[in-house]
Amino acid sequence: MSIIENRKARHDFFIEEQYEAGLALEGWEVKAIRAGRANIKEAYVIIRGEELFILGMHITALASASTHVKADPARTRKLLLHGKEIARLIGKVERAGFTLVPLNLHFSKGRVKAEIALAKGKKLYDKREDEKKRDWDREKARLMRQQA
Repeated sequence: MSIIENRKARHDFFIEEQYEAGLALEGWEVKAIRAGRANIKEAYVIIRGEELFILGMHITALASASTHVKADPARTRKLLLHGKEIARLIGKVERAGFTLVPLNLHFSKGRVKAEIALAKGKKLYDKREDEKKRDWDREKARLMRQQA
């Protein structure tokens, strides 16, 4: 069950591999995400040491959140993956020119998970080509419906 999706990621990048990562969140953040008050459109994943962090993910605190908690909506949040997966991702990013982008946030067994992707950036002509193909597929489907 997807909560928030980053549609722009599929437009701007070629998605090679996808991983499901846990997020180290605070209680008020989980409540806000359940209420749909998160945004990952401008978010990206960075590597610090042997760990992965997500930056630019904005979670707006609820008005009913705890009064003693100082809510920082754009704080850096840690991604939780197995050590072997992290090592593999670090190798690909540093050697092969890939980047890590968040695709969506969803619930899995009651926990908030982030789907991240190993991706390569698209050039402008790649984006245009995808748009032409999508338009042609739409036109083709319309023509097939008219014939039937």
